[in-house]
Amino acid sequence: MLRYEKRHHVMAMGLAALAGFVDALGFLKLNGLFVSFMSGNSTRAAVGAVTGAPLGFLAAALIAAFLVGVVAGAVLGQMADRWRKQAVLAFVIVLLLIGAVSSMMGVEGVPLTLVMAGAMGAANNVFQRDGEVSIGVTYMTGTLVKLGQKLASALTGGAPFAWIPYLMLWIGLVAGGIAGAMVFPLFGLRALWLAAGFASCLFAGALAIGPLPVGASAKVISPTSG
Repeated sequence: MLRYEKRHHVMAMGLAALAGFVDALGFLKLNGLFVSFMSGNSTRAAVGAVTGAPLGFLAAALIAAFLVGVVAGAVLGQMADRWRKQAVLAFVIVLLLIGAVSSMMGVEGVPLTLVMAGAMGAANNVFQRDGEVSIGVTYMTGTLVKLGQKLASALTGGAPFAWIPYLMLWIGLVAGGIAGAMVFPLFGLRALWLAAGFASCLFAGALAIGPLPVGASAKVISPTSG
């Protein structure tokens, strides 16, 4: 993350906030499952496989939807070449709009949350370097590890402020989660309209940044998630 410019840090923080917002909506709707945090769902699925708990099967379905979103976003990003960020964000917006429209039409529960999980999977393709995800915007375990490492480095004579971008990324996700938890009692999953609107602002920011440098996207995409 430190190799990116500050404007990219702002976009990454915005994407993390979007992920936190959408994940909070899904968490509250599904009573404890996630649409962006697949480590938690993996544990739920594993426990469900042993105990036979119905939530285990739903967790597995969310993991599958998230993975489909990652694959679709990666393929679309590869096709878009230097305009990868913009293309992936446009795809995320489309999925969120599908969710928002569906919520207005009375579609609730599992089908809608699967669309949300797909959108969050796709979002992880916005930032890539050397063909792999360079900034995971929907999961924070690795970010918190790096935050701790950079803090340790600062305390032992290293770069004094290298930990700040990782802290801001985490704050973005938490702030988005707080916002999602606040609006869910008022709007339910219709709050996806707000998510789609915010994602559109991020898309506008990506357009302002412009395409990747020539040759920067000539890599084989091999997305990772966590």
